[in-house]
Amino acid sequence: MSGNDARHMTKPAAPLSTSPNYCALRGGGTFVAIEATQGERPIILYAGPDMPGASPADLATLATQQHAPGTAAVPLRGSMLNEMGTGIPGPNGLLAHRNGCDWAIDLRLVRLKQSGDHALTLHLEDTKNKIAATHELAIDQATGVLSASTRIENQSDAVLELEWCAALCLPIDPRLQRIFSFTGQWAGEFAIEEIAPFQGSIVRENSSGRTSHDSYPGLFAGTQATTELSGPAAAFHLAWSGNSRLRVDRHKDGRSVLQMGDLLFPGEIRLAQGEGYQSPDLVAVWSDTGFNDVSNRLHDFVPDRVLDQRSRSKPRPVHYNTWEAVYFGHDETALLDLAERAAAVGAERFVLDDGWFGGRRGDAAGLGDWWVSSDVYPAGLHVLVSRVRQLGMEFGLWFEPEMVSPDSDLFRAHPEWVLRAPHTGDVPFRGQHTLDLTREDVCDYLFDKISSLVSEYDIAYIKWDMNRDTPFPSNADGRAVMHQQTRAVYQLIQRLRDTHEQLEIESCSSGGARADYGVLRHTDRVWTSDNNDAHARHQIMRGASHFLPLRVLGNHVGPKTCHITGRKFAMHFRVASAIFGHMGMELDLRRESEADLATLKAGITLHKRHRELIHNGRFVRLPSSETKNSIGCVARDQSEALFLHAKLDTELHTLPARLRFAGLDPARDYRVRLVWPLVNPSLSRPSIIEAAKLLADGSAFSGAALMGYGIQPPLTFPDTGLIYHLEATD
Repeated sequence: MSGNDARHMTKPAAPLSTSPNYCALRGGGTFVAIEATQGERPIILYAGPDMPGASPADLATLATQQHAPGTAAVPLRGSMLNEMGTGIPGPNGLLAHRNGCDWAIDLRLVRLKQSGDHALTLHLEDTKNKIAATHELAIDQATGVLSASTRIENQSDAVLELEWCAALCLPIDPRLQRIFSFTGQWAGEFAIEEIAPFQGSIVRENSSGRTSHDSYPGLFAGTQATTELSGPAAAFHLAWSGNSRLRVDRHKDGRSVLQMGDLLFPGEIRLAQGEGYQSPDLVAVWSDTGFNDVSNRLHDFVPDRVLDQRSRSKPRPVHYNTWEAVYFGHDETALLDLAERAAAVGAERFVLDDGWFGGRRGDAAGLGDWWVSSDVYPAGLHVLVSRVRQLGMEFGLWFEPEMVSPDSDLFRAHPEWVLRAPHTGDVPFRGQHTLDLTREDVCDYLFDKISSLVSEYDIAYIKWDMNRDTPFPSNADGRAVMHQQTRAVYQLIQRLRDTHEQLEIESCSSGGARADYGVLRHTDRVWTSDNNDAHARHQIMRGASHFLPLRVLGNHVGPKTCHITGRKFAMHFRVASAIFGHMGMELDLRRESEADLATLKAGITLHKRHRELIHNGRFVRLPSSETKNSIGCVARDQSEALFLHAKLDTELHTLPARLRFAGLDPARDYRVRLVWPLVNPSLSRPSIIEAAKLLADGSAFSGAALMGYGIQPPLTFPDTGLIYHLEATD
């Protein structure tokens, strides 16, 4: 693999003038202390919430170790990658060799460059093994989020084979004994799995070729007492859309270390002299005030430091997506009718999904033939696109650029363009193969086809899908190239966005299988899940909210009978489940009753009325369970709030527990109204709805009472969503 990527070349830094022993990074409530003595191994002494007045030198003294029986005669402190040459017991953050030699790597500090309190670059070398490393660390001053990465460079004329390089070996506060990982499956993404306190290691690996449904590259950590609203907490995420490994190791001396990085196939990274490998970024954040604050910091970091700013200048448009309305049964007359109906209920963007191109009349053919099908659209898409715009909506189009169908003109012309391991048949997967985007001719073909369609139809939005795993990411030479493939995907998307400056792109991958900070640097939205089941969406959205802000999480009103689970839901619940997110619709509007269409229109109107609050307010997860989900968004000046309380199942007690709000100003009074559903959902009357006039003008209560004592929800059937609007009375 060639690592000569100009964006990641090592930059010269000024030599140390005073050879300081310690460095400190501070910002946004985060403190990172590093022992950095020239000629020695740099060590991270601490990373976590700021401790005003604490210095790295103090922490180094406070952490003084001594000899323990049965251990090395001197304390083994490791380094920022815990290389084998440090002798530290436990997993190493860097594994590399030259034909089985030069593996005992021991990197020493050569020079560093610090930019104020918030950024640090450390240059290290192992002069005997002729390997260099560069560590980049930066703290976002607004949120306290730490970003860290490592670059490895070969300084020998012999090829260096890199097997593993973590972004960093990051120490974790040993009090954070509870680990939460995120797993799931297709149509059941972002399930939270709590890992009990352990000794040894936990490892999560993903070799699917995409972020995956089942092994999300992120962890939360807390103490036994940490809640959403209180206690020490931390979150860690690998900003990467390819294969990944994350691990937490609890060493026998009590230390805990986190590693996250790019999971490499055998021989995937081979560096010639002067070539380098750049790790993905590790993103980390800490708080002393619970899991909510950790998520809030990440939610602020993503729009400001991850997302392109093109989508910040306008409200997030309400979507209408055609998939579950027509599937592959494209018919211009029917689609024009759906466009009329979508605009009538409030859609602002119309997205034509799979089935419009080549011979794509089903999922077994056509991928790669990116031209409008003359069989379905004899005059092209101009009639449909023109009508969509006349109705006041943007037009979006579905693509799956990274894939090709065996039954396609492209594959018949270029069977050599796919990734496949020599002497190994591909694993059958949805009747398609993965294209080799490390080839310049493949990327040029895709760019030319997609870009010409964007120009011809003035497309505002692309739904970029990726519907299969890639178990054998091998190029024509037989070498694994998943790292290069992932970077090539980023580059192709960015090339399109640079050419079409207003173009927005959604990352979809069989739903939520590519929803990470790496892809969000080049896209504007993620499709959270293919599952539009209004009940299941609460768990999916709640899990995703740990890392991703609501403004990027696609959340749609589905059909009355869910196509994936077969469950049936009333329109008021379907709407309630979709309002908190980037709202949209994915249903056949021709099959909905007039009453349900009126309810849908009212729900979209409610979302638009509070869209600024939902997408830019302070998100709050309230204590929840399998029988209920409670979340909210509070204005940053605490002047108003919108809370959703969804009853998902029957409960043990005869009446639901009081709902205690959070994030309000305890010294202010708030007028509370029930703004959804539009009719009284209570099973018996009178209830608090009448007593507090919640469906009328509402009643005012102190913020202290609403948070400390709470409000009694009415007794309702399961699968009922109650949305409360709170407005300060001053």
